Amino acid sequence: MDKFYHFLTLASIILYWILVAGVTLRVVLKRRAVSVSLAWLMIIYIFPIVGVGCYFLFGELNLGRKRAERAKEMFGPFERWFAKLNDSNAHQVDHLGRHIFRIDQLCNNRLSLPALSGNTLSLQSSPNEILRSIIEDIDSAQSHIKMVFYIWHPGGLIDSVNRSLIKAAKRGVKVDLLVDSAGSPRFFNHPSSRELQQAGINLVQALEVSPWRIFLRRLDLRQHRKIIVIDDNVAYTGSMNMVDPAFFKQRAGVGQWIDIMVRVTGPTVNVLSAIHSWDWEVETGQRNLPNLPTTKIEEPSVAQPIQVVPSGPGMPDNIISQALILAINQANQSVCITTPYFVPSPDLLETLKVTAQRGVKVELIIPHKNDSLMVKWASRAFYTELLESGVEIHEFYGGLLHTKSVVIDEEFCLVGTVNLDMRSLWLNFEVTLAVDDQAFTKEMHWLQTTYKEQSYLVDLEEWQDRSIYSRFLERLFYLFNPLL
Repeated sequence: MDKFYHFLTLASIILYWILVAGVTLRVVLKRRAVSVSLAWLMIIYIFPIVGVGCYFLFGELNLGRKRAERAKEMFGPFERWFAKLNDSNAHQVDHLGRHIFRIDQLCNNRLSLPALSGNTLSLQSSPNEILRSIIEDIDSAQSHIKMVFYIWHPGGLIDSVNRSLIKAAKRGVKVDLLVDSAGSPRFFNHPSSRELQQAGINLVQALEVSPWRIFLRRLDLRQHRKIIVIDDNVAYTGSMNMVDPAFFKQRAGVGQWIDIMVRVTGPTVNVLSAIHSWDWEVETGQRNLPNLPTTKIEEPSVAQPIQVVPSGPGMPDNIISQALILAINQANQSVCITTPYFVPSPDLLETLKVTAQRGVKVELIIPHKNDSLMVKWASRAFYTELLESGVEIHEFYGGLLHTKSVVIDEEFCLVGTVNLDMRSLWLNFEVTLAVDDQAFTKEMHWLQTTYKEQSYLVDLEEWQDRSIYSRFLERLFYLFNPLL
């Protein structure tokens, strides 16, 4: 019997090391950033068995066979739809500003998707203002409503949104809701989701979480977009999930979530509608591309353009990261960034440092308290080298600052759903608007200024005096960079 146990132990050790060797080979052969590969190797060797399991669950961009094949087949038809926008009156190449011109080139060459002029934008930063505006537009809907969200959480004004959607469906409006499965478990187990479906609303779980498929698809690959399109006449996107902050995560100890949404009219609405159509087809296999925009621009010199930059499986790799770095590199005076989760890629980190070192004022505003302990400590692992490079770091004390925004030279901005972490920039379904509208950008700059007024400016000398315990946690959670 002892010989049997000895043989079983020896066989288990050999099998484990074969498994580790196989995973190590897989990590080394995968084409990705060297820092990410090294981080994974450290996790695998420092945390035996658990590290290997984490790699199987989170190590590779795996959408699942059926969705991956569908996304690959979809790209051609969607690219052809995007390409037709280049022939529309809304694509005014001669009137693109210097900030957006290169981003238009990037998105056109990689996605055939141009920047479009003739839009109007409204920046909304109050939860009540946002949700009541959405309700009003839903109540005016005549033909269809398309929505995609990461989190849909019952309570407060969200119940009013649900009632408006039900009324819209009952008067014959087609309503398609795509909601992330992992982000909204309470919603899918709540009576409100059944009420929406009973009213005839098409409610679909995006990337449904199933214990039987945990090794067949990456679990933390999520549908993170926030898009509303109504009758292809008005659209919303931004950082806010379908939640009423007064009724959401009140016991998390981070304060109320602070968000924005952008209400858009004009040809960009059709593009956001097409992005929703992409997500809907990836999940359901049903294609429903919108009509091309018919906007006629009478005064192109004042019709400031918007570039929609989508990302995710099936889309060109790293396109939002490239657009972000391209925008920062064009800054002459200032860069101000707000993000709730800051775990930058090596390329983005170096871009921020170099931009500050060439004399541009670079400011980073992030929440002091975070709902992710791992992200909080991993973020702080970057503070020293950023501060030494001249980057100003403001820690926001007014709640969980969830706004994702970048303002360049107070003339140009990026707003959307993207966090400055590896998952958003490399993995999730995301969308960003690159906005070349000085009036809108001034509003965004003013809002960032109000955030700074509720923040503490981190001092380098004080930061260097932090405890050994804090330094240890920073380096420990930095190892989990690939998972963040």
